[in-house]
Amino acid sequence: MEPVEEDRPGIHRNVWVTSGTSFLTDISSEMILNVLPLFLANVLGVRIWAVGLVEGLADTTAALVKVVSGRLSDRTGARKWLAVAGYVVSTLAKPFYLVVTTWTGVAAIRWGDRVGKGVRTAPRDALLADSSAPARRGLVFGIHRAADTGGAVIGLLITLAVVGRMQGDASLLEDGTFRTLVLWSLLPAALGVILLATAARDVEVSGDPSSRQGRDAAGLRRTPSGRSAFRELGGGFRWFVIASVLFELGNSADALIVLRAQERGLSVMGVLWILLAFNVVYAAVAAPAGAVSDRLGRRGTVFVGWVVYCVAYLGFAFAESTWHITVLYLLYGVYHGVVAGAAKALVVALVPARLRATAFGTYAAVVGVVGLPASLLGGVLWEGFGGYPGLGPAAPFAFGSLTAALAAVVLVVMVPEGA
Repeated sequence: MEPVEEDRPGIHRNVWVTSGTSFLTDISSEMILNVLPLFLANVLGVRIWAVGLVEGLADTTAALVKVVSGRLSDRTGARKWLAVAGYVVSTLAKPFYLVVTTWTGVAAIRWGDRVGKGVRTAPRDALLADSSAPARRGLVFGIHRAADTGGAVIGLLITLAVVGRMQGDASLLEDGTFRTLVLWSLLPAALGVILLATAARDVEVSGDPSSRQGRDAAGLRRTPSGRSAFRELGGGFRWFVIASVLFELGNSADALIVLRAQERGLSVMGVLWILLAFNVVYAAVAAPAGAVSDRLGRRGTVFVGWVVYCVAYLGFAFAESTWHITVLYLLYGVYHGVVAGAAKALVVALVPARLRATAFGTYAAVVGVVGLPASLLGGVLWEGFGGYPGLGPAAPFAFGSLTAALAAVVLVVMVPEGA
């Protein structure tokens, strides 16, 4: 382990390595995930509520694993190898898309992929926090998110090339196209694992005695357990979690936005071009917005992002044409870019250094668990369930706009700025 001074200038190597891994992984993931709802709906004939169920189960699985992984990372001091293990699990799950023929099989593969995400996320984010000075954390998380989203851009460009070559501008996704994309996605996923395993290293944080001292006989860090750990995370952190849960309750799976775009008349290629533009905006905004949050405050930056989301989702509810969808998707990209770095930097600012991975895991777990009811609710609001009619495609987006507005109020009233 190398020590990292909290006021050290510059950007640590771990930031670039981790960002590179996320870049490669997202190339792979976005080649599959952006067309997965279309595969479910167009090829397997799955209902909207089942699409929401698949995504909700995946997100909830990742959420529950994150809190365990985060706790383990703080106890052992291991950041890098837990993150590597998570990336390996996700990579090994992807080949099964080559043979899957049922929506339950897709759900199982997504479950395995999200287990990997759950294992890696908290230790990876804690490694980023450990490797950065407080005055640069918004920028660091913004750089990481920009690289991640830049990978999405490349993944979408490859997807556009494959779809265009194999089926032109067809309105529905074809089975062979999906399988080809899965096959191409395996290489960047493997390269991402190799990069992190060979180039990153765990660090010690100057000023955090639990990095070098305060260990028990087994060499584990003496960190509080269970409820004690949650209490030590602080009231500000708990209120941020509460606000985020309220926000996420209306944040149904992005698969519903893809299906909304198709429902408004966009072809598969049209949807992919819009997703490409969305990710370009996301990547372009993330690092500058993270730097702005370092100077002007993390809480205020998150608030602005949530307001942008509120407007975008309200727009999706009332969109009537393809150009409406296009503009709203770009606005949705602005929301993601604004919040990406600021939210994680705010978590770091609100909790003790020795509980960073625990905080990331707890935050992701509590928020992620809401993903299942949120996605199911979105699907039910859209088309109903069990013979009961839904309220139509606009309903989940109007609901999401409302919950975002309420969450923004809780954020500014109850959550402090942090250290």
